[in-house]
Amino acid sequence: MSYPGRNPTEPPALASTAPAPTVVPRATTQPGVLGSTGLALSVQVVQALGVRVLDRHETELVEQAMAAVAAHSPADALVLQGLIGELKATSDLLERQRPLRRPTALGGEARDESTLIDHLCTLDGLSGDLALPLKATQSRTYLLTKINFLRGFVKATSVLGDVPGSARMTHDLREELAQSIYTLLAEELFLALLRKPDVSRRTKQRAADQLITVWDDAALEIDDFAPLLESAWHARNRINSAYGTLLGATETFRLVREDCSPEVLEFFGREGMSADESAAFEEFLFNMTSEELATLRREMQKQHLSAASPAWAAEVLARQIEELEHAHEIDPMALYRSYQRRQLAADFRLLSNAPGPRRTAEGYLMVYLLDQQ
Repeated sequence: MSYPGRNPTEPPALASTAPAPTVVPRATTQPGVLGSTGLALSVQVVQALGVRVLDRHETELVEQAMAAVAAHSPADALVLQGLIGELKATSDLLERQRPLRRPTALGGEARDESTLIDHLCTLDGLSGDLALPLKATQSRTYLLTKINFLRGFVKATSVLGDVPGSARMTHDLREELAQSIYTLLAEELFLALLRKPDVSRRTKQRAADQLITVWDDAALEIDDFAPLLESAWHARNRINSAYGTLLGATETFRLVREDCSPEVLEFFGREGMSADESAAFEEFLFNMTSEELATLRREMQKQHLSAASPAWAAEVLARQIEELEHAHEIDPMALYRSYQRRQLAADFRLLSNAPGPRRTAEGYLMVYLLDQQ
């Protein structure tokens, strides 16, 4: 992702929030019939859902998937119809909530955008969602419902076999699923920054302001407000770690090959980068914590090995290693697990004053982007 006219020495900028796209439903699609139950598959219902909660491409994908699944497996189509209803119900519940930036009062206490930002900047993480506004938790519930909705469509279309166009349909649905998971990850990244004592108040205010914007507009996705993060996760989700000498050169090259934004790679390759930033980027490249990488390096030295393999690493660490080399399709859940593992390790180091990065690689990058606003 490049930005014409930008000086390559300037830091990458966090994207401004874009308005939600206008959805224009498709005019005609042949509905199918859900087997012997006689329940008609109404494309108009899918289109009405799309106007409210899905963008144009998502709406078209859902229509095509419903028609294909109904013809192949009426029982699966009934399940998908239920998921559509759940997503619409969750969206309706969210829309009834007051916009978070609209002033209100309770118990004689004024509440507005500035008081909410101040509150979010005091989060320590120990209260979890209990400390968040109701609309925030409902927004996150909606996003989780959408993720489950898309997972259902991926599963149902992945067994269509030789149905023409089904492979491409499943691929596109998987891409939409990944984007929704990246959006959830971005929310969790902002929340992680709010609870970090080593992040400045000004940076936290900007993170809180971005969160309010996302919670207030369910149509926003990560490419609307953090395209550089999407680029990094999109590329990382398409490579497997070679391990080898554990230097990370091969993994970095593979990120380049998968079109990771040059601005992301410039940030993690700049002069003067701290040791913690370098260690966090290593974690990102290998889907491991710094402690796990240190264990592997000690074992390589002890066993006189010049290179490591995924199978060997899994045996040493006594856990499953994510391998995507032969999958041919991305697994966004693998990236989610990777982020959670690295974030938990960073939080533990901060609490225990243990050595190692206090943030994930994405956290260091996001703080830098927020500070440039």
